[in-house]
Amino acid sequence: MKNTILKALICSLSLSLWAPMQAQNIGDQRPALQDRNFASKAVEDLIAKVSKAIQDPKLRAMFRNCYPNTLDTTVKFQLLNGKPKTFVITGDINAMWLRDSSAQVWPYLQLLAADKELQQLVAGLINQQTACILIDPYANAFNDGPTGSQWESDFTAMKKELHERKWEIDSLCYPIRIAYYYWLLTGDTSVFDDDWHKAMVSVLETFKTQQRKDGLGPYKFQRLTTAPTDSQMNGGYGAPVKPVGLIASSFRPSDDATQYPFLIPSNMFAVVSLRQLAEIESKVLNHETFANECKTLADEVDQAIQKYAIVNHPVAGKIYAFEVDGYGNALCMDDANVPSLLGIPYLGYCQWNDPLYQNTRKFVWSENNPYFFKGKDGEGIGGPHVGLNFAWPMSIIMKGLTTNNAEEIKACLKALRNTDGNTGFMHEAFHVDNHMKFTRSWFAWANTLFGELIVKAYKEHPEILKDSFE
Repeated sequence: MKNTILKALICSLSLSLWAPMQAQNIGDQRPALQDRNFASKAVEDLIAKVSKAIQDPKLRAMFRNCYPNTLDTTVKFQLLNGKPKTFVITGDINAMWLRDSSAQVWPYLQLLAADKELQQLVAGLINQQTACILIDPYANAFNDGPTGSQWESDFTAMKKELHERKWEIDSLCYPIRIAYYYWLLTGDTSVFDDDWHKAMVSVLETFKTQQRKDGLGPYKFQRLTTAPTDSQMNGGYGAPVKPVGLIASSFRPSDDATQYPFLIPSNMFAVVSLRQLAEIESKVLNHETFANECKTLADEVDQAIQKYAIVNHPVAGKIYAFEVDGYGNALCMDDANVPSLLGIPYLGYCQWNDPLYQNTRKFVWSENNPYFFKGKDGEGIGGPHVGLNFAWPMSIIMKGLTTNNAEEIKACLKALRNTDGNTGFMHEAFHVDNHMKFTRSWFAWANTLFGELIVKAYKEHPEILKDSFE
């Protein structure tokens, strides 16, 4: 469990240099056993079991490389005064996003009962995230200590512990999601200490403040940049909103600025998270008054979603909008990063077969979505973060994770297998006309998420994995 992030970084950088030479013979790309950051017997056992069921050699190698990538290369686990702490970098950026770190370990939660050390690792992440939220509930990414970052010149209230301070609703939802399911799967309540409750009080307060019923609130953000999506207008507060019960988010989970601050997928995530938080606070901590405040806010936001976020698209018909402002304006699109409209059943807001979701799903996976791209090498949803004609593997994975249709899941796996840039790993994005043009050779969230899709196929549709994916 020693920290070998530097070695993993060298390994990852090498992958992008070797990619053109490796062609289809990708093989084992994992660090040597002694160089892995964390070893889990339960994870290794699952890799061995699932690998035997995958007939396609390349798909099997990709699963073996991707599923353990978070543990192999990004986690730093330690015991501090007997308390576990886990810092999880996103990959090729040496910082921890509250969102990414939660999503990176999520696919391992099913194995916690079989691996006490893995359980400690996740408990350590919950403790680390608690400490981060107490430092600043508006920050999206943190350093491993007060080291400062390249973004210290941003026009916002930066601290040395912050890597970046972009206010994104989902940054406060993901830690609740991971803590809630950790509790359900293990029964361990040790992570819900006084610090955790203080952090959750801050979460609720931040959500309420960003409903903007009593003014703009304390958060604002501007950056000197040539990228318009890296800053916010109107003195850093973003576009005006009419207070209607929704929560304003200055940035999307892509770290791009919102066009209209009421980002609907993130508000949906907040509804789910607030109800999960209420359950923990009530059943574990007996904080009934606080739990009721969480439920009340969840209900208010949910009602506002149903009133203001459902629009009648001229081509697609009745769908959920991506962003609204409360004045009647709406942005109809989707972005690959999760929470997304495509991914709302994955996060628990609705069932995958919900008719309104299904119609929205058809819209976002079509050329009516301005950020859906299709070319000779593949198709998928992208976003302004990388630019035009780049699809994100994450969107293809999420398409597979939000259906029970075996043929659709198989099509997603085939698309992912054939757009890896011949590296054996997922990437942030690939060009739809040339998958050898990709961004981020070390992006652990996408890698582990791909592994989650393979495990889903193994459990629900094992016949898929017996087929050829050429």
